[in-house]
Amino acid sequence: MKKIAVSLGDLNGVGIEIALKSHEEISKICEPIYCINDKLLASAAKLLDVDIPKDFRTIEMDADFEIRPSLIDAKSGKFSYESFIKAIELCEKQDSDALVTMPIHKEAWSLAGLDYKGHTDLLRKYFKQEAIMMLGCQEMFVALYTEHIPLKDVSKNIKQDKLESFLSDLDNSLEKAKIAVLGLNPHAGDNGVLGNEEREIEAAIKSVNDKIGYERYEGCLVPDVAFTPDARKNYKYYVAMYHDQGLIPLKALYFDESVNISLNLPIVRTSVDHGTAFDIAYKNKAKNISYINAVKSALSLCNKE
Repeated sequence: MKKIAVSLGDLNGVGIEIALKSHEEISKICEPIYCINDKLLASAAKLLDVDIPKDFRTIEMDADFEIRPSLIDAKSGKFSYESFIKAIELCEKQDSDALVTMPIHKEAWSLAGLDYKGHTDLLRKYFKQEAIMMLGCQEMFVALYTEHIPLKDVSKNIKQDKLESFLSDLDNSLEKAKIAVLGLNPHAGDNGVLGNEEREIEAAIKSVNDKIGYERYEGCLVPDVAFTPDARKNYKYYVAMYHDQGLIPLKALYFDESVNISLNLPIVRTSVDHGTAFDIAYKNKAKNISYINAVKSALSLCNKE
């Protein structure tokens, strides 16, 4: 069976609960390696009042702090970073075939002095490659052209050359299917009446389609009708210009099932598509559908390599 390194995310959140409750099912399809030490695992299991499975494989980590459910904490933030780095290293050493991540808390990373905006940003800088963040499930996937940046900065990032590079990398990462590209403005700009960004997008689409030799990308689609039932009959993959443009419809339709996939990297990495859920941490209420799907997606990507 394939080996999957699992980084546990922020231990003050729901990640460790999901890992423990999912272990029996996950261990039937892969060999999970949990990037947590035995002491912290025992503390979390005690708080959850659950038994630790006998085959729950951990690794050596120099981390020791008090788990404080639902609190934003620098020590927990630092651990989630170290767990992630350990999982990356396992993949680099080929001791693991893929990496699956539990949710971090970005403010906790900031309190720990970590200058990253999240997992994908760290991966991009770690590997010095333009990682692509794509989220979704078998029914629909959304790739984000811009991710965790302020909305006021999105427009200035809509440039033909940058879009061409993004679309080319995405083309090399996905199966050969039509991909819908959203416009930025209402009505996709109405031919320049509501903005000129669509001209940059359309020029990038034409250039990339010409290079790859067929109409891979279609757009610019009007954003407010791109996700209607009729529209979704035509597309499985979408490119959104900014975070909420793509993730609001995705999460409205497929919140529990969706996963996060990092494309254009030398390792396979998937993640749950939800946050730390501090409001339900250590209450044994966390759902595990996204995690199960993230593991299955990682295995599927491993098999395609």
